[in-house]
Amino acid sequence: MTNKIKGSCLCGAVTFKIRDDFQAFNFCHCEQCHKTTGAAYAANLKTAPGNIEWLSGKELIKQYDVPGREIRTVFCSNCGCNVPYVNHSRTWLIVPAGSLETAPKNTGQKQIIFWPERHEWFDHMGGIEKFDGFRE
Repeated sequence: MTNKIKGSCLCGAVTFKIRDDFQAFNFCHCEQCHKTTGAAYAANLKTAPGNIEWLSGKELIKQYDVPGREIRTVFCSNCGCNVPYVNHSRTWLIVPAGSLETAPKNTGQKQIIFWPERHEWFDHMGGIEKFDGFRE
């Protein structure tokens, strides 16, 4: 039996369970993921479209389809947090890794994708000092 992982948006209104049965863990550097996440890359897990059970808040979910691409941004209308979605061709359920409450045991193949579209400054992140919280 496959383990199930709980997930939610930031405000907790949208909740779900996902089977821990992922085929890939993508770190996507495409221009659209820069915009949808506000970050250098999106960390998304891919699984079969039927591997999700929505527990609450499905009526709060909004989406924007990115023209000409397989991706969309799907989010809680209360807090704006990204939540899982099925791609346009209905072949994958895309799960934002940060929406999961525990780490998956089976992430599938790890892939860095759309590397040529990465932000130039990302290549210079190596020796940066790290802190446990905000720096005083």
